[in-house]
Amino acid sequence: CPCGYLGDSTHHCSCTPQAIQRYRRRVSGPLLDRIDLHVEVPAVPYREMRAGGGESSAAVRARVEKARRFAGRRFHGTSVDTNAQLTSRQTWQYAEPDADGHRLLETLHDRLGLSARGLMRILKVARTIADLEQSERVRAAHIAEAVQYRSLDRLSMN
Repeated sequence: CPCGYLGDSTHHCSCTPQAIQRYRRRVSGPLLDRIDLHVEVPAVPYREMRAGGGESSAAVRARVEKARRFAGRRFHGTSVDTNAQLTSRQTWQYAEPDADGHRLLETLHDRLGLSARGLMRILKVARTIADLEQSERVRAAHIAEAVQYRSLDRLSMN
C-alpha cells in the first residue's frame, strides 16, 4: 500500500481500499510474471532478532548445495545449470508434474488467471522445491508450496 503499513502488526495502515488497489495496479502483470517469488516478510520484533536462533546460514547452504547436486545430475550433458534457465519446453520435460499436480496447475490457471509465463515460474519453483526434497517427480504438494510464494498472484483473486 502507499503508506507501507498494510499487514503490519505494529502500525496502522491509513490507506483506503481504493488507494491500495490503485497502488497495486502500478505494477503490471507482465512485470510480476517475471518475478519468481513475491512473499510478504513481516517485521521481526527486536527481542526475536536479538535471541537469534533459527537455521544457520551454513545449514541452509548445505541444503542448497545438495539440491543443486541433485539437479545437476538431471541436467548432466545439457547447457542447463539451474531450473531458472529452463525454457518452457525444458520446464515441461524436467518438471513434469504428476497427475494431481496437473490438476492443481489447471485449477490455478483457471482460478488465478495466470499467464503461461506465471505458470512456468510456479512450475520451476516447484521443481526447485522437489530438488530440495530429492524428489525425481514434481508433485502437487510442491506446486501448492510454490504458489504460496506468489502472494501477489493470490491477491489478484480478491
